[in-house]
Amino acid sequence: MPDILHRVGIKSPSTESTYTALSTIKGLSEWWTNDTKGNSAVGGEMQFRFGPAGGFDMKVLELDRDERVLWQVVDGPAEWIGTRVGFELKQEGDYAIVLLKHMGWREPVEFMHHCSTKWATFLMSLKELIETGKGKPHPDDVLIDNWN
Repeated sequence: MPDILHRVGIKSPSTESTYTALSTIKGLSEWWTNDTKGNSAVGGEMQFRFGPAGGFDMKVLELDRDERVLWQVVDGPAEWIGTRVGFELKQEGDYAIVLLKHMGWREPVEFMHHCSTKWATFLMSLKELIETGKGKPHPDDVLIDNWN
């Protein structure tokens, strides 16, 4: 099965603030979509909405403080249901490194190409949030095509 993979370095003395942005409703709403709700604890479900484009519901599978966040998609576009989204964190010098892996796609359909690019833009939003204090979550994100 194909996966989406991205790596970004965030100028930060530790992975703590990045982990918080990935593991809390408030943090997620500041870089991914401002329409984020739900329970971000292990076993909880979160809802992420992107206006007319729709959204996703994620079940939180793992939270390993300052090191890993893992979700499973339980509702949303058919291509996403059953996939997992993981964020691995590590510190390298002055940078918190984020390794995103959106895994388990059944096939590399055109929507996967779109999602890969959107993940990259949202990871840059995460980087901006941690480095400057302000991200660019939906609806202020970079529009890449008519899918949003």
